[in-house]
Amino acid sequence: MRVTRGALRGLGLWTRATTGARRVALITDSRVARLYADVALAALRRARIAASLIVVPVGESAKQPPRLVRLWRQLAELGIERRDAIVALGGGVVGDLAGFAAATWLRGVPWVNVPTTVVGQVDSSIGGKTGIDLAAGKNLVGAFHHPAGVLVDPQTLATLPERDYRAGMAEVAKTGFATDRALFERFERDTTRLRAREAGALERVLVETLAAKGRIVRADEREREGGPRAALNFGHTLGHALEAALGYRGLRHGEAVAIGMRFAARLSAAEAGLPAGEADRLDRVLDAWQLPRRIPGLPVSRIVRHLGLDKKRRGGVRWVLTPRVGRASVPRLISDRRIRAALLHFGARRG
Repeated sequence: MRVTRGALRGLGLWTRATTGARRVALITDSRVARLYADVALAALRRARIAASLIVVPVGESAKQPPRLVRLWRQLAELGIERRDAIVALGGGVVGDLAGFAAATWLRGVPWVNVPTTVVGQVDSSIGGKTGIDLAAGKNLVGAFHHPAGVLVDPQTLATLPERDYRAGMAEVAKTGFATDRALFERFERDTTRLRAREAGALERVLVETLAAKGRIVRADEREREGGPRAALNFGHTLGHALEAALGYRGLRHGEAVAIGMRFAARLSAAEAGLPAGEADRLDRVLDAWQLPRRIPGLPVSRIVRHLGLDKKRRGGVRWVLTPRVGRASVPRLISDRRIRAALLHFGARRG
């Protein structure tokens, strides 16, 4: 992994060094293509890599089976072989889709991840998780397929829309609150500088968040049941259910996770011994980023239905809770009655 301002201009040499490929399919979305495709293609070609551009739609709708099938067809038309590579340039959606295409094309080809959003850079860029969504739930079809290299250029965040930037910071808060108290405290202290996208503060929090997640992933690469990687799902069980219940519209991923974290923190206070003041502290941090507090008017029955389909469920919905900041525990069962009552308290509608 490399985290450096201006790193995108070195994409070609990085791709050669990590994959050895002389031909690549560069996959990006239509928004990122307008901003960075020319820079990326030029960097690849300077390194004498033949590069072909594939553009997918913006947003979660790109992570659907029909889009994956179309992507496979495009790879076939380009003649991408096992000695070639895929380069993903974009946010978490592009990384998930392109990574899963790389995992499945010819039973696996190397790929390079070049994330251009906060979520992509601090969360989905490492860990090897790739996948697509179904109507039944988020990331239900996927594979572990680690990128050969990850190239993080913090300068690409300068063009990220404000709402997406703020939503992405929910994943920084999550990693700190669930796994690394020092990171959470750094994030808390640097809020003003990070809101201003100050380069030094931003690069530092990216590096520290990636380091924290990397330690967890190395200890539990395949997310075994009850393993330490489960802590990284803090806030995601409800967050993913909200996204699916809304048809992947209306809430950014980080916004849904923010609601999920607030919910999990209150459950932690009631069920795991987290001091109520620490749940309040998380609320204040998320409020500083103008992240949502309430479930957006969904009926309890719809949320519960999607919670029941969460891919991590075995014998019931298991919630990642934490007794203190930085020490999220293994998932535990909580009664449906308790969860329904908590959902109503957080703004869900009866029914």
